[in-house]
Amino acid sequence: MAHLPTPPSSRSPRSRRRLALAVPVVLSLTASLGFLPAAASAAPRAEAAADAAPAADAAPAARAADAPRLAYVVNTRTDHRTIASVKRAIAEADGSVVATYQKIGVIVVHSANPDFGAEIRKARGVQSAGATRTAPLTAAGTTDQGAAEPLSAEQAARTAKASKAAGASEPLEADQWDLRAIGADQAAKINPGSSKVTVAVIDTGVDDTHPDLAPNFSAAQSANCVGGKADTSEGAWRPYTAEDYHGTHVAGEIAAARNGIGVAGVAPGVKVSSIKVSDPDNGLFYPENVVCAFVFAADHGVEITNNSYYVDPWLYNCMDDPDQRAIVDAVNRAQLYAQRKGTLHLASAGNSNHDLDSDAIVDDSSPDDSTPVTRTIDPHECFDVPTQLPGIVTVSATGVDEDKSYYSSYGKGVVDVAAPGGDGRYQIPDTPSKNGRILSTMPNNEYAWLQGTSMASPHAAGVAALLKSKYRHASPAALQALLKAQADNPGCPASYDQDGDGDQDATCEGGRRVNGFYGFGIVNALRAVK
Repeated sequence: MAHLPTPPSSRSPRSRRRLALAVPVVLSLTASLGFLPAAASAAPRAEAAADAAPAADAAPAARAADAPRLAYVVNTRTDHRTIASVKRAIAEADGSVVATYQKIGVIVVHSANPDFGAEIRKARGVQSAGATRTAPLTAAGTTDQGAAEPLSAEQAARTAKASKAAGASEPLEADQWDLRAIGADQAAKINPGSSKVTVAVIDTGVDDTHPDLAPNFSAAQSANCVGGKADTSEGAWRPYTAEDYHGTHVAGEIAAARNGIGVAGVAPGVKVSSIKVSDPDNGLFYPENVVCAFVFAADHGVEITNNSYYVDPWLYNCMDDPDQRAIVDAVNRAQLYAQRKGTLHLASAGNSNHDLDSDAIVDDSSPDDSTPVTRTIDPHECFDVPTQLPGIVTVSATGVDEDKSYYSSYGKGVVDVAAPGGDGRYQIPDTPSKNGRILSTMPNNEYAWLQGTSMASPHAAGVAALLKSKYRHASPAALQALLKAQADNPGCPASYDQDGDGDQDATCEGGRRVNGFYGFGIVNALRAVK
């Protein structure tokens, strides 16, 4: 689920969990760090606030003309009186309300007042508030690594021949080593999943016209949440362009139909929906969009969400920064609301090969919507959102050999389960195309390989959907327990020197039952349906 070190000029890292890795070049929420750099604060500060004071009469017009317009989340108590009072305070601070989620006490606001955050935090009833970006709003994020590698016609023909010889139902299934790795090909013969179960892909949008996705797509549970307010108009949930392929790829991994076309998903009988949250200009996944997505999923009966991204603009949100703290607060309220309504969330662990249980991590990529500032954070007090929020299933990535993928972040007590995400560098399968990445659907009826924890999370989400199909009344907590119980744990490797240079590329802490690389183990679709 985490940001990859993909080139800043690349457009594909729209879904940064950040976008899936493709080409192999490629908790307690308590107050925290006192060493967070002041420059890391998300809200731009007015350089001349004192100078502006004498012109208080004309302040609103002057501030609006001179300052950038930003988005904010304002978090309050949920009673009607408090909400109304806070809205009045928002107006007095030159803010305009975009959306109100009264059930969780989150208000999305736009304001050009450079002091809006500081002013609104003083208002009665406000529990936290902060800017959700560091760059101005324009007119109008994920975890895979690298760009997509399209399936060529030659590869498709060779794979189709091999699939037919093997008796596979789908023409491209011979290249889907990931399905066989978790027994999903055999599980589909027993129980492909129930059409009464829906997995929402919170991502860059899903091309529901793809022939492998159309049979299982739920338009009634789909929306565009960009801007923090749900748009359910026809097709609003689709990708902006073919370059915004991340969500379509993820959807195919979960629920591509077994219909004799292309590929198959882990749970080919369940429904999949699309909740688009990526910004049209930069592809980032801003907090207000994700808040909208979790609430929409909960209110529309979605049983499972897949989250192959991290919330921008901060790779880690530190609780001693008022803006970052407000982001954690707002998104956490939304995802907990969905859990209480019966929705289980799965999220990718990230593609930075970070130990999320370490004492310190260097983050040199945040904020990613303006100028990054290098800072050292404590992952126990600065959180990858939504991955490290309570109750969310965190998924690390593996390759065909069941080793942790070289890019996958990890951490004892953080990773819950592991799943195939691909490793085109060190783990190459004996398949027709000999490609260690994950093959899945793309916009415009195409197919391509990607790799990343972005690909691992939907595999686990597919297995969770199979379990939910079998145990229809299982709560999110019970479903998470079932997911962990059916996993196979290979245990920590004796050595993890992937490049053979004599140094350990990551350290696995823990034992055979639970450890930092695999959590409770690699998910197993066949065991889930038996």
